[in-house]
Formats: sequence, C-alpha cells, structure tokens
Amino acid sequence: MNAIAERWIGSCRREATDRILITGERHLRLVVSEYTDHYNQHRPHRSLGQRAPDLLSEPEPPTATDNTRVLRLDRLDGLIHEYTQVA
Repeated sequence: MNAIAERWIGSCRREATDRILITGERHLRLVVSEYTDHYNQHRPHRSLGQRAPDLLSEPEPPTATDNTRVLRLDRLDGLIHEYTQVA
C-alpha cells in the first residue's frame, strides 16, 4: 500500500500542487480535492485499460471518427484539461 500511496502523492504533486502557488491550508485542500475528482473520474489509468477507477462499470466510450466533436473542460483554472466526446 505504501507504493500506491507514494505514486498517488507523486502524481498529485507533479500535475497539480507543484504548478500552483498555494496560499494556505484551505487553498491546498481545494486543489487536492479537485485533483482527486479528476484522478478518480476522468484521468486514464494504464492498469485499468485506460479507464478511470470510477468508470470501470460503465461501457467503453465509442471510438472517435474524423468528424467527432470534442468538448474540453478546464479544471483548476486551466491547469488540467478534460476532453469528452459530444454526441
């Protein structure tokens, strides 16, 4: 479990907290909470077949075609971008 925790903390630091000037404990909690939501609900994981942990029970998304529209959602004021297909 220690290796898993260290990997998550490293990911959180590299992708979020090292790129933002943290101004206090409340701000840190907000940033880590937002990153946690991104990590569990959207970010692909190699060991899970490029799927997020919270989406394992849902069917795989359809394969993109040349005319597929993509919607971009910015998290943490644009530090993290999430992309989804639009029907």
